[in-house]
Amino acid sequence: MFEIFQKYLTDKIELSDEELQLIASVCKQKKLRKKQFLCQEGDIWHYNAFICRGLVKTFSIAENGTEHIINFAPENYWTGDRESLHSGNPSRFNIDAIEPTEVILIEKSNFEKLCAEIPQLNQLVNQIIQKSFIVSQGRILANISFTAEEKYQNFLEKYPHIVNRIPQHMIASYIGITPETLTRLRRNMFKK
Repeated sequence: MFEIFQKYLTDKIELSDEELQLIASVCKQKKLRKKQFLCQEGDIWHYNAFICRGLVKTFSIAENGTEHIINFAPENYWTGDRESLHSGNPSRFNIDAIEPTEVILIEKSNFEKLCAEIPQLNQLVNQIIQKSFIVSQGRILANISFTAEEKYQNFLEKYPHIVNRIPQHMIASYIGITPETLTRLRRNMFKK
């Protein structure tokens, strides 16, 4: 599993053998079954998590039982609860596997040491955080200004590599529409 993470890193930044060994020394590997939690609401999240294989979702459950999905993370994506990680407060989110998943976990203190000792890793992390912020801004704008059809079309354009791996009711939750509305949208799109 570490080989997948190593390839991801070396495709993005140059690392010496010593730096790779240092990174490997703090990585924990975890396998998740389908529907197994990586994090549950109320837990304190302590890791930076990299998805090697599989697919997870980050979500919350409303008082009425409705699931609100805020993120999907397939292979080569990072996941976790950054708020809980940095504040030490209990997570407001659940993260579970949509399909069998393999994850690399690096504890916060070890990750910070790696970033301090490997400047190019720190630069990569900053680029990822900036990209994530930009994606979040785009998602907020879409949620407040797009029609249901535009939201679905936007999802299809941004995530063609995972759209067929995610049940339709989860896509509906992610884009903020009902499953019935999504069914109607899909039917109308196929008629065109």
